[in-house]
Amino acid sequence: MQKILIIGATSAIAEATARLYASRGDTVYLMARNEERLAVMSKDLAIRGAQKVVTAAFDILEHEQHRSLLESAAETMGGIDVILVAHGILPDQAACEKDPERMRDAFEVNALGTLSLLTLIANRLEAQGSGTLAVIGSVAGDRGRKSNYVYGASKAALHTFLQGLRNRLAGKGINVITIKPGFVDTPMTAAFEKGPLWATPETIAAGIVKAIERRRDVVYLPWFWRLIMLVVRTIPERLFKRLSL
Repeated sequence: MQKILIIGATSAIAEATARLYASRGDTVYLMARNEERLAVMSKDLAIRGAQKVVTAAFDILEHEQHRSLLESAAETMGGIDVILVAHGILPDQAACEKDPERMRDAFEVNALGTLSLLTLIANRLEAQGSGTLAVIGSVAGDRGRKSNYVYGASKAALHTFLQGLRNRLAGKGINVITIKPGFVDTPMTAAFEKGPLWATPETIAAGIVKAIERRRDVVYLPWFWRLIMLVVRTIPERLFKRLSL
């Protein structure tokens, strides 16, 4: 049985992942802002077979609480095997272009707050000498596009930071995985028109669990996004800036 900590647990992808671990009889520790939603999830995961479910209120912007919350999770479960960081926001690009404060808010949540948290997580796992850290980023971080470059830039910062953590911890028994989903049909993307490239949270969750089991480094989900983003990254800048992407 594994001990799983999920931060940002009320997101659609995180919830689908938690259900997979619960069905295996693992212990699941959930952190998120919405305590009412956490209570509902806790009951659901217990029914699905989780050995134990614990919840705690968590806000990525309350930096001073991060250390104590991580220590509490580790003490409650007697260690941590897997940490999944799954929180984030999708900012309104047009609003961010008009208001620098909106842009800074996006970076506080998706980048600065997350990097602060990941620093503490890395130190915790390093001291423990084992464990897997999986973090949900986005294919948007692979290249800046005019339609969502604020979001993409925040994810690019996250991806680069995770590369450094992966290199730092590689020889210390700790695996760091960057998860890069493409389009996912979740409440956060409810206003978007859906098409054949869109995936369900359940599909992404299955890919996350498999990536953790196989100790992967960087995973595009679904798999075809690796090929799509390879093409996107190789388009010359002179041509790329003429595209409506």
